[in-house]
Amino acid sequence: MAKWLTKRNFIILLSILFIIFLFLFIVPVSLPIIFAMLTALLIDPLVRLAEKRFKWSRKISVISVFIFILAFVTSILYYTVTRLIGKIIHFTKEAPNYFNSMSGLWIDTQNKLFQYTAGMPDDVVKAIQKEFKSVFESIRDSILDLLSYQRIMDLMTEIPNLLVGLLVYLIALFLFMLELPELKRLLFRHLTTATAEKVRYMITKLNSVIFGFMKAQLLVSFIILAVTFIGLLIISPKYAVVMSLVIWIIDVIPILGSIIVLAPWSLYQFISGDVAMGTKLAILAAILLIIRRTVEPKVMGSQIGLSPLPTLIAMFIGLKLMGFLGFFVGPLVVILFTTAREAGIIKLNFRI
Repeated sequence: MAKWLTKRNFIILLSILFIIFLFLFIVPVSLPIIFAMLTALLIDPLVRLAEKRFKWSRKISVISVFIFILAFVTSILYYTVTRLIGKIIHFTKEAPNYFNSMSGLWIDTQNKLFQYTAGMPDDVVKAIQKEFKSVFESIRDSILDLLSYQRIMDLMTEIPNLLVGLLVYLIALFLFMLELPELKRLLFRHLTTATAEKVRYMITKLNSVIFGFMKAQLLVSFIILAVTFIGLLIISPKYAVVMSLVIWIIDVIPILGSIIVLAPWSLYQFISGDVAMGTKLAILAAILLIIRRTVEPKVMGSQIGLSPLPTLIAMFIGLKLMGFLGFFVGPLVVILFTTAREAGIIKLNFRI
């Protein structure tokens, strides 16, 4: 037992405990800063390109790239949100008519049910009616719960936290972009020559991997956008542009993605009596889900240097352990481990 109580093993144990503490307590409250650092690393090649191409200073290049990216993202969000708000306002104005038509549809369904069940035993008829009533009441209660005062208030209380997180992210992103070369110099100042070479290899590898990761996400999202736009042009041309952009933005949510939009839309069409359109929307939702679940691991694996199986396993385990963040952190942890092993920082030369 005593032979294991060496200084090296003690340091390893403390390092493991520190990493566990870091991921359990520090990382969850530091997400805006972590994302800002990763974003700064991702767009640093654009900053260096602006420095080289236009002969600008680091500060001017950072300001220019920062404003360009901010304007691009803001313009897309502004167009999507304003159009979506317009559709929501239109829906609220027409909501009474929708609910009246749904009530009429429910009465027609009951009348048809009475016709179809004519001649059946009373117990069977009552059981069928009870099931239909239970389903309708369940849908009604779900909608009322979704639009309840408590849900709305919970959402409203989260808005200030989101705004603060967004503000911290933007400020940290700008400062990271500005100070990135100095941070790298400070890091390498405390490393030996051999360790510095290994760290440089890891940084180069991680830069390419992070860029590949974002490239893969962008490629998959553009595939989703194209399929959604074409599908909605066929199904509902009136809403094709707005809804395809909304689905494109929401689709980054793991597991659910486009289902969040298309499933309620399809269900509403079924309830309102438009079975054909409801079926088309359900088929489109299934196609998008299949594309996301099959194409994404393969594309990400080819872009970040992992085979589809480890990529899928890493995304699934990360999602279960850390939620939305784990979907991205999972593959990143595998990449960090693989890169550290290739650089010689982690050695696994053993046999059992």
